[in-house]
Amino acid sequence: MIETAQAFGVDIGGSGIKAAPVNLEKGEFAEPRLKILTPEVSTPEAVAAIVKQQLDHFEVPESAPVGIAFPAPIKPGQKLDFMANLDQSWIGVDVTAVFSEACGRPVTVVNDADAAGLAEQQFGAAKGKEGLVIATTLGTGIGTALIMDGVLVPNTELGHLILDEKHPDAEKYASSAICENEDLGYKKWAKRLTKYYGLMEKYFNPDLFVIGGGVSRKADKFIPFIDVKTPIVPAALRNEAGIVGAAYYASTKQR
Repeated sequence: MIETAQAFGVDIGGSGIKAAPVNLEKGEFAEPRLKILTPEVSTPEAVAAIVKQQLDHFEVPESAPVGIAFPAPIKPGQKLDFMANLDQSWIGVDVTAVFSEACGRPVTVVNDADAAGLAEQQFGAAKGKEGLVIATTLGTGIGTALIMDGVLVPNTELGHLILDEKHPDAEKYASSAICENEDLGYKKWAKRLTKYYGLMEKYFNPDLFVIGGGVSRKADKFIPFIDVKTPIVPAALRNEAGIVGAAYYASTKQR
């Protein structure tokens, strides 16, 4: 692994598994990432074998912390009870144990939305922000990360807030996929996002919202129309956030 990297991050998604050595002083990739397509049958064995392949490719030393951003709530020592984006054979599996065994070393696994939020808080749009930061990822659904004074409150699923009787699941009303599928246009979508962020504002009184996901590239087209009091900023790290956040989280756990 290149000398400018202090940790290694992996981001596991439904379509691709991306990995890179990470420079934790700058919060960026130390080398270009390696992306391998997620296997069609994405069993624990198949996915873990790809992560091992990526570690070998970058010649990651055993002393380097390895963090994996994973698309499900992660509770250390507990088995997975829900899986949306990978093979259902993940249910009932201890995710950390599977990856540690396949990689032949300890690894740290963190929810992917949490990893992205941590990256923004440490290195990106929310760097140095005191108080409560709520980082959201708008995509197929809505991922959320709660970070209080730099400390992650893991595994929140605030994308599923009940907005009202008609809309019992926020992400089925306000995700960027819904905006696209229903051809809403940015201003109409921003009205829906106002409902969503307004409810979170009411419940949590945050100091900052960060909006990530691919759509954050077009932040100027919809963020100005989200009518809430809390400041809202677009994510800075975009597609790098999962890898950088996972690597950072691992560095705080594997000492």
